[in-house]
Amino acid sequence: MRVTSLIFALVATVALAALGQEGTVKDIEHGAKKAGEKIKEGVETAAEKTKETAETVGEKTKETAETVGKKTKEAVKSAGEKTHESAKTAQRKSKRTARKSKAQASEQRSPSPAPNTPAPTDR
Repeated sequence: MRVTSLIFALVATVALAALGQEGTVKDIEHGAKKAGEKIKEGVETAAEKTKETAETVGEKTKETAETVGKKTKEAVKSAGEKTHESAKTAQRKSKRTARKSKAQASEQRSPSPAPNTPAPTDR
């Protein structure tokens, strides 16, 4: 009877160990499933954040390009206006110089009238 009791105790121990292992395996599977879900959620969140960041960067890049375009257009327009003003000023100065040169040339060509009055004498 001692051997039977020993065999019975051994079988009971093995059965309990098997049941315990089965519960442990189920716990491990459940934990792995939860971990997988968390990883999946993390990847989805990261993907959403990356997409949002890319959209923001795209918008900022577009705004910057528009600003640079406006500033460049303004600079070109301003430079054109300054060039136009410089040309007008140069043209005015050129006309003035031409008129002065013409007047001086006319003065040099015309004889100056000599006074017909006799010079005063010392008496």
